[in-house]
Amino acid sequence: MTLPFYYFALVVISVFNTYVCDEEKYTTKYDNINFEEIIASDRLLKNYVNCLMGRGSCTPDANELKRVLPEALETDCKKCSEAQKTGIGKVVKYLIRNRRPWWDELEAKYDPNQVYWDKYKADWEAEGITLH
Repeated sequence: MTLPFYYFALVVISVFNTYVCDEEKYTTKYDNINFEEIIASDRLLKNYVNCLMGRGSCTPDANELKRVLPEALETDCKKCSEAQKTGIGKVVKYLIRNRRPWWDELEAKYDPNQVYWDKYKADWEAEGITLH
């Protein structure tokens, strides 16, 4: 009787560890996305914006971004990989500097009370970015 319980315990622990490890970071499946290519194409970038705004179809990677974005904002991107942080930073800077109306729409939807802007204000201003 001890042996089956032992195997059961190992299975439970293994499943638990897998679940916990998966929760520590967002999937890195899309970390090789070429962010430079996206920001170089108004069509591609607009598709991402439309997905995030809920008014267009989403590619699998855009859908994943849409799913995790609220939590990532709330937790300072704690579960993001370095590639994700770098890529998102590039896109945000580009939107703010070059496609301000698209940025304003995203900000109105994902940060209507400017909670996150206030939280990251010093970092953005150090990058030469002012919003308000």
